[in-house]
Amino acid sequence: MSTMQWQRLLDDQRIGKPSKDYHEIGRTPFHKDYDRLIFSSAFRRLGHKTQVHSLSHNDHVHNRLTHSLEVSSVGRSLGISVAQQLSQHRHWPDWVQPHDVGAIVQSACLGHDIGNPPFGHFGENAIRGWFARYHEAGGLRNLSMAEQFDMLNFEGNAQGLRTLTQLEYHQFKGGMRLTYATLGSFLKYPWLASNPLAQETKKYGVLQAEAPILNEIAKRLGLLQLGDHHWCRHPLVYLMEAADDICYAIVDLEDGVELGILDEVDVMTLFAPITGPLVVPERTPMTDEYYSTRRLALLRGKVINYLVSACATAFIEQEQALLQGCLEGDLISHTDPVTQQVIGNAKLLARKRIFESPQRHRTELGASAILETILDGFVPAALERIGNPTGEVSFKAQKYLVLMGTHQPEANVTAYQALCHTMDFIAGMTDKYAVTLARQLKGELL
Repeated sequence: MSTMQWQRLLDDQRIGKPSKDYHEIGRTPFHKDYDRLIFSSAFRRLGHKTQVHSLSHNDHVHNRLTHSLEVSSVGRSLGISVAQQLSQHRHWPDWVQPHDVGAIVQSACLGHDIGNPPFGHFGENAIRGWFARYHEAGGLRNLSMAEQFDMLNFEGNAQGLRTLTQLEYHQFKGGMRLTYATLGSFLKYPWLASNPLAQETKKYGVLQAEAPILNEIAKRLGLLQLGDHHWCRHPLVYLMEAADDICYAIVDLEDGVELGILDEVDVMTLFAPITGPLVVPERTPMTDEYYSTRRLALLRGKVINYLVSACATAFIEQEQALLQGCLEGDLISHTDPVTQQVIGNAKLLARKRIFESPQRHRTELGASAILETILDGFVPAALERIGNPTGEVSFKAQKYLVLMGTHQPEANVTAYQALCHTMDFIAGMTDKYAVTLARQLKGELL
């Protein structure tokens, strides 16, 4: 059976850059990846994008930026822990240190949500719904079937790869020019929207526009090919995914307590298999919302430490399956029963009590109306631009195109390329900017 090799999987060459980076003392190319990500405007905008609670007036709850920073912290711990054990094996490349692997996973985690549109996953659903209606009206008729899939199934993960490799810094010349190892560890779904697996799972990680980039990354790293533009996952993707699961399973519950949706005792009971029997403190004048979340914060460290250790152990136990690209399920499903119980119950509690709360439904309906207003204006304007050989457009479409700035499509591009540029602009919006722009477009802020 074919097996991937760590020597290739940890490639420190940069995409889009012919020359190789030097390994400075204490700062390898993998550490530079982290710096490039954290200083990028795309990452900075995550500070005003929804994690779970759209447009919350409570500054204590998480946004995409704080969530990504926390995931990257957990991912770094996972990467270092795993590499410390793997570095004892004879097949491990001697030029890669445990902290290098920590930096690779940390960077992949830092960028894992960088392509998300305004209003998080609900924003994705709202965009898909809009394009479905637009397609029924004949709006996507000039796109191929595969290109239509990209719009009808808009996916933040695929937009994220485009952001990293096309849009930031060196535009359409390698983007951030991250190392192949970091990009491989970021690629959670290394296949296209037209792949049958995407239709089955409703997930994909690469747009048709970036198919050549997917193939370049995969071949460079020695990923195993499973089909046309379809590759197995890089083993370190499983650590990035586990770090994300650990954080949102725990932190979503903390936010629920902060907003009064959950009771502190519910969460402490859920953590009890790790933290020990539940001890409900005596009520005092200090027992307010802030004090409750502070007690949970003290437990969080113990819970995360346990889960990181469990996931690192599972990774080492499953190394051969990971290198052969045949691991079934995610890494959490191969951990001990306590880890599976705590994370499973945390997700279930969040789904029942947080995601189904009336407050969340109200904000999501409002977010849908905002995105519909924006898409109603910018998509037809972009297609009008490329539909006219002279590049001339109506007075109103011209105004929309000016607002798109550097993202406005040239007159000589295809309809698909015009839509990709339009979605670059819309997906890059923050929640607040989308709200303000929609109100302006409707004449409410004149």
